[in-house]
Amino acid sequence: MVNVTFKNNPIHLEGTEVKVGERAPDFTVLSNDLQPVTLADSKGKVRLISVVPSVDTGVCSLQTKRFNDEATSLGDDVEVLTISVDLPFAQARWKDAEGVENLNLYSDHKDLSFGTAYGTAIKELRLLTRSIFVIDRNDNVSYVEYVSEATDHPDYDAAIKAVKELN
Repeated sequence: MVNVTFKNNPIHLEGTEVKVGERAPDFTVLSNDLQPVTLADSKGKVRLISVVPSVDTGVCSLQTKRFNDEATSLGDDVEVLTISVDLPFAQARWKDAEGVENLNLYSDHKDLSFGTAYGTAIKELRLLTRSIFVIDRNDNVSYVEYVSEATDHPDYDAAIKAVKELN
C-alpha cells in the first residue's frame, strides 16, 4: 500500500491501490446536481482525474484551477474530473465563485465509492488523499500519482504529459 502523510502525520488509506497498466476500477460519484456519474459516462475519452481533500483549501483550490486552465489545451477528447468529498452544493458554489468552467467537479461524499476503488480514502479523516490518475480511452490506467504528503502539490507537468501522450 502507498505510504502517505497528512501534515507530516502518517495516515491509513482504505481501498485498493491502483497501478499503471491495470484496468481502471468503476466508481459512482455525484455531480453538482446530485446525479450519479460513473467512469463509463466518459467512455471513449482520455480521463484526467484530479483528486483533492477539499476544494476549500489552498493547495486543492490551486490544483483544481491549474487543471481547469490546462483543460482548454487538451482538446475535446479529454475529460478532466476533480473528485473530493465536499458536498455537491459546496462544489457548485466554489466552482461559480472561482470561474471554473473547463472541468467537472464530482463528490464522493455519499459512499466513498471512488476513494475505496482507487485507494484514496483517508481512514482517519474521511477525506480523499491528493492523487492523480490518467485513464485511456479503453479504461486502462496509464498514469498514477499518490502525493506522498497530502498537503503538497502533485506533479502537474507529468500528469499533463501523460494525457498528451494518449491524445
